[in-house]
Amino acid sequence: MRILSADFVKDYAGKIINIHHSFLPAFIGANPYRQAFERGVKIIGATAHFVTDNLDEGPIITQHTNHVDHNFGVKEMVRAGKEIEKKVLLEALELIFEDRVFVSGNKTVVFK
Repeated sequence: MRILSADFVKDYAGKIINIHHSFLPAFIGANPYRQAFERGVKIIGATAHFVTDNLDEGPIITQHTNHVDHNFGVKEMVRAGKEIEKKVLLEALELIFEDRVFVSGNKTVVFK
């Protein structure tokens, strides 16, 4: 993970995408999947959003989730989460390259 300077983010406003697990803000910091496992979550997911000066608070482009159950350990949650992260990155890029995402304040309008 990299924290970008405010000047860099300003120069590339609306052009930088971040992908992260959807546990934010509930499971912040190191080992979010372990934290989720220990809390017994039933849904894991990922979010693609534009980067802003406010860490992980930019306009959301797309999100996906999967259900998990008692058979999922931390490793299985991480593996499933990485698959979801790839899915949201691909979808976000496709939407942007096809000019189907428009930023409106701290939200997006997405034409699917």
